[in-house]
Amino acid sequence: MELTPSAHVDTFARDHLPPAAEWPVLLRDPPAPAYPDRLNCAVELLAETADRRAADRVALRGADGVVWTYGELRCRVDQLAQALTADLGVRPGNRVLLRGPTSPWLAACWLAVLKAGAVAVTVLANQRSQELATICALARVRHAVCSADSLDHLVQARVPGLRIAAYGSDDPDDLLRLAAARPAVFEPVPTAADDVALIAFTSGTTGQPKGCMHFHRDVLAIADTFSAQVLRPAADDVFAGSPPLGFTFGLGGLVIFPLRVGASALLVPWAGPERLLADVARHRVSVLFTAPTAYRAMLDRLGEHDVSSLRRCVSAGENLPAALWHAWHAATGLRLINGIGATELLHIFLSAADEAIRPGTTGVPVPGFQARVVDASGAPLPDGEPGLLAVRGPIGCRYLADERQRSYVRDGWNVTGDTYVREPDGYFRFVARSDDMIISAGYNIAGPEVEEAIARHPDVVEAAVTGRPDAARGAVVVAHVVLRAGVPDGPETVAALRAFTKAELAPYKCPREIHFVAALPRTPTGKLQRYRLRGAGAEAALE
Repeated sequence: MELTPSAHVDTFARDHLPPAAEWPVLLRDPPAPAYPDRLNCAVELLAETADRRAADRVALRGADGVVWTYGELRCRVDQLAQALTADLGVRPGNRVLLRGPTSPWLAACWLAVLKAGAVAVTVLANQRSQELATICALARVRHAVCSADSLDHLVQARVPGLRIAAYGSDDPDDLLRLAAARPAVFEPVPTAADDVALIAFTSGTTGQPKGCMHFHRDVLAIADTFSAQVLRPAADDVFAGSPPLGFTFGLGGLVIFPLRVGASALLVPWAGPERLLADVARHRVSVLFTAPTAYRAMLDRLGEHDVSSLRRCVSAGENLPAALWHAWHAATGLRLINGIGATELLHIFLSAADEAIRPGTTGVPVPGFQARVVDASGAPLPDGEPGLLAVRGPIGCRYLADERQRSYVRDGWNVTGDTYVREPDGYFRFVARSDDMIISAGYNIAGPEVEEAIARHPDVVEAAVTGRPDAARGAVVVAHVVLRAGVPDGPETVAALRAFTKAELAPYKCPREIHFVAALPRTPTGKLQRYRLRGAGAEAALE
């Protein structure tokens, strides 16, 4: 595919795109959205300030009663862009690392970086120095914008030549002080629609993290596909949720989607399900983004908070069990919108809403996307047969100079690493992550299926299932279980859980070992980290 002329002076990102022959097929015909050749996504996301009425609408809300209108957000973004370019020397195409807890200022810095034509590299506030050093090395990062309370590990990373601009401090060179002295007007860089806008790094749990490069048009495409076609938000919606902006799930759900329709978003750091419910009640949140774990944790607390303002609840990050869907629906009357996305495709590509939802399935391809189930060679499998999920749409995987591009993209399709079944009616049902399939004595066992069965026991809060290598069977099923308070973790409970699962599942799927843990290891978005439970030393990993 031939790219249009770039506005980047620093051409590193474009120079390190994978070869065109290794790109996935990109769908450009309707219902996939179309965009002009020149496009700056930050300008488009702030387009709601075009008239006075829109400028007075609330855009972002933060902690301690912070409220910014669209007009105020645009002014702050322009001042930040002025400071980045005039005071810090950021040039179009430079990679700028963004680090800090979720807040309106972090979102404004992200928009300013894009408006200045630079490339945003979002990371988590809790990532450690070695992780940050690796990311900076891979993306050749020389500029960083970091919250003053998140500087420690970034400084300790000792990245050669890295210029760090802190915000939120009392320092005279603080980025916010520099910005306040600058004009509130900035002429945006006229980037190409296919200029790289952001590099989002995968978690790196199975090796070196992969940098996923996405264009300016891709940022708008996730809003114009999943958000516009499935979520269907309105300008009077208030968005909130748990995922940090360092994850594309949070970046899309809490910044891109609300700004695209002129809605508002509550941007505060994740402080647990109790705080999230309190925020829903206080701010009259109507659109909620979080993981199944948080929905499960909120169920027992719903009676303590007014959640009547909610009208849309999106679940992603891990599989949504049918039992949890039904429990949430019974308690709230709301139909959870399940979805699966990937950093490689920026956001959700399989989902369903309203009457189209079928609990126990993820959904169907989001308008603009196609999906199928394939075998290891890439050949399509018939309905009802499990295989690898393959997806293509207006967005696709483009790793930053990474040979793993060739394994993720096969025959023009993005192969996500998830095992799925396509039902005869076209709905896609999750089976397991491909690396979570357990092969025991010749049987294929999906860990999530066993987890759902165990979690139906009234004494179980949640469970994670892994495979342990076994000389005789290849692997045996091991369950890691969190019990309800007061339930003894002795042999009687083990026997009770074994008997229960044998009544729920075929015997070969039942756990051979059951271990009790205080909590399961999870990412900041609530995604289960099964790899930390595998093998020797799993218990130590939980400490």
